[in-house]
Amino acid sequence: MAWNFFRRATETVPERKASATGRVVAWGTAGRVAWSPRDTVSLTRTGFAGNPVGFRAVKLIAEAAAALPLVCQDRERRYDAHPVVDLMRRPNPGQGRAELFEALYGQLLLSGNGYLEAVGPGGLPRELHVLRSDRMAVVPGVDGWPVAYDYAVGGRKHRFDMTGPVDPVCHIRSFHPQDDHYGLSPLQAAAVAIDVHNSASAWSKALLDNAARPSGAIVYRGVDGQGSLSSDQYDRLVSEMEAHHQGARNAGRPMLLEGGLDWKPMGFSPSDMEFQKTKEAAAREIAVAFGVPPMLLGIPGDATYANYQEANRGFYRLTVLPLATRVAAAVGYWLSTHLGEQVELRPDLDQVPALAAERDQQWKRVGEADFLSQGEKRAILGLPPLAEGV
Repeated sequence: MAWNFFRRATETVPERKASATGRVVAWGTAGRVAWSPRDTVSLTRTGFAGNPVGFRAVKLIAEAAAALPLVCQDRERRYDAHPVVDLMRRPNPGQGRAELFEALYGQLLLSGNGYLEAVGPGGLPRELHVLRSDRMAVVPGVDGWPVAYDYAVGGRKHRFDMTGPVDPVCHIRSFHPQDDHYGLSPLQAAAVAIDVHNSASAWSKALLDNAARPSGAIVYRGVDGQGSLSSDQYDRLVSEMEAHHQGARNAGRPMLLEGGLDWKPMGFSPSDMEFQKTKEAAAREIAVAFGVPPMLLGIPGDATYANYQEANRGFYRLTVLPLATRVAAAVGYWLSTHLGEQVELRPDLDQVPALAAERDQQWKRVGEADFLSQGEKRAILGLPPLAEGV
């Protein structure tokens, strides 16, 4: 019994994670490709703040979606004056509607999750604020549904209770096939292409720092036939090369060789020449992951659309409108629970310049349909029915 006691005491206790949603750990060992970390903060730093294609794609989508006018309506009519309309016009003292939704769309694109906080004693919120998704953590209950959200900043934590009659936080997330609580961001899908693009940019920068030409070889041939330098000669040669013949400021500077030294320049190899094509291919993959036509980002080699106008129309129809419609519907339903009455928020398609031609054709086609009543025509166009006697 005593020996069994000591044996149990020395057994290794299996490690258990405290969080219900484990974080992805990127393992890096010798002999493997060194990929960047896949957490939200690292992806935002490398894919948005450190990559021009990712930065422009996120800004293009967020600004276009936030600029769409929103209409507030219920089953009976469309409101020009309504408490929800007033709240959307100025969600908080520091932001207007476009600024608030641009931040919300940006968080959704960068992390796959967007969080809106309701501020107010009760009823319709007095203010709306966008919370940073990298600071928010879901607290799941025994049934798997979130019972709270923890917002942590600098060692301090605030918990939003989600078990009350109304939710203080609106969580909007993208589809993730392998996570029940968090969404999948386009940055995660484009992470490999972002690493390739950043590495190609770093290679180009290193090439420019070396006078925009590849390295050459210094061949030493001594008078007595020996082919190696002494330690002092080698150190002196390296220091002179670094001080006088490297960097952009020394571009074109003549090289003075002595003592049997000979310079053999090297041309670009085929693999070096393929770097630009590799960079353009990676840029197209990043644009495709975000749903932005490469033509709108100035990336050459894309012939999907015949012209810029068609590419812009496809961008709105396939990327901006689905995102804006989904987010507006979620925010409208969330505000309805606070207000106590059913209202709906949706983008006003009649005020989208990129879709003006399509809307004109649809209005004309529906207007000329004699077999449809006025109520059916308004329903097809997304308009509420007219009041009785109108």
